[in-house]
Amino acid sequence: MATAHYRAPGRFTRTVMNPLVAGLTRLGLPLAGSAVLGVRGRTSGEVRTTPVNPLDLDGQRYLVAARGHTQWVRNLRVAGEAELTVGRRAETVRAVELPDAEKAPVLRAYLRAWAWEVGAFFEGVDADASDAELAAIAPRHPVFAISGR
Repeated sequence: MATAHYRAPGRFTRTVMNPLVAGLTRLGLPLAGSAVLGVRGRTSGEVRTTPVNPLDLDGQRYLVAARGHTQWVRNLRVAGEAELTVGRRAETVRAVELPDAEKAPVLRAYLRAWAWEVGAFFEGVDADASDAELAAIAPRHPVFAISGR
């Protein structure tokens, strides 16, 4: 089996940007619609947090893992639910992972909304890519449909 795709954040992102974005979001000042995702660790059982960009598309919300098969993705697969927090508002959500064949429209919309922030993680594919190009990168980017509990 091939190793799952993952682009680890650099030191600056890990130590400065992610804490800054998460802190601002917790204060109720989300950056371009960001939220803080809290998901129970699959080994430790402790809640782990990271900033994410929830996507609203056609009445459904999604989480897209721009960096690939991250720890939050692996934890969410096991937990099946998480907490999204913006300011004082916290919402428990259930998450269902989409099969690769269903990801293209979500990836396209996600890239339209956040390519300025995450485009570098999509191997040169952008929102104007063909469905075939989006399908080719779909296995590298987990997508979850999320809904309130």
